[in-house]
Amino acid sequence: MSYAISTELLEQLAAEIGDQIYLDIAQWHLYLDDAKLSRRLAELLITPLEHGQIDEHAVTTILNQFPVKVGGGRRQMALLDLIPMSCVTALIEILEEFQKRL
Repeated sequence: MSYAISTELLEQLAAEIGDQIYLDIAQWHLYLDDAKLSRRLAELLITPLEHGQIDEHAVTTILNQFPVKVGGGRRQMALLDLIPMSCVTALIEILEEFQKRL
């Protein structure tokens, strides 16, 4: 199943991701919207979302390949390493619910 996702829907998805998913660093929560990462993540998730391929494997693969600069850009870490498993689960739920609204 394939969907064409408009800019407005992409912004809605990015807003949901940004409001609910966070980086966990030393037990501090930095939400992806505040970190300016939610739009870019939403853009990467559009293709599997459009093709109905939302599952834990697809999402964790994308998160593992999503580089986040840390230490002023001296290093990069995978987003998957910076968010707790509960956020991965929440992200999958967000995507499944979003897909139902398409």
